[in-house]
Amino acid sequence: MLRKGLADSINEDPNLTTCAQTGSAREAMKLAAAARPDIAVVDISLPDGHGLELIKNLKAILPHLKILVLSMHDEAVYSARVLRAGALGYVMKSEPPDSVLKAIRKVMRGEFHFSSSQIEHLLLQIAEHPTKAARSPEELLTDRELEILEQLGRGFTPKAIASHLHLSLKTVQAHRENIKRKLGFSTAPSLAHFAFSWSRDRSSR
Repeated sequence: MLRKGLADSINEDPNLTTCAQTGSAREAMKLAAAARPDIAVVDISLPDGHGLELIKNLKAILPHLKILVLSMHDEAVYSARVLRAGALGYVMKSEPPDSVLKAIRKVMRGEFHFSSSQIEHLLLQIAEHPTKAARSPEELLTDRELEILEQLGRGFTPKAIASHLHLSLKTVQAHRENIKRKLGFSTAPSLAHFAFSWSRDRSSR
């Protein structure tokens, strides 16, 4: 429903039109290759993948494609990651349609669009010495590790995560061990408890 509403808002703009839409990362790759859009609006959470991987894959086949992220996930966690993946902006789903259209127009012009607080945060990250410690625990994780931390926070078992992400159970378990080490947890239950609290805290913002 949100995707249809956004498409309707875009199509009401005389200078914009929606050429394709889908809720699947796999289908998005096919549609993008066929329609070759100027801009793609993508989410972080997808039923068959992760938005960060989709951004990277889209940029691989369409290097000049401009990408805006529209998501319910906390911008503070993902702004730097989507920027590194190749997106130019980030908008929360709680923003009104006019704000989303404004962001689309900015990204279409090749400009960055992030909230003022995140622009400051990103500049601070760039200015920091590269050896300085991460500002928060989740910033220590790779994109894949963060994805698995989110899945753990939603109560999924390693086996379920492996199936959802199309990975081997051994790979997921290895990532979980890396997450435990990086975040300083000695047991899987303590990590699961942190993941649940972390996920709940981000969703309540």
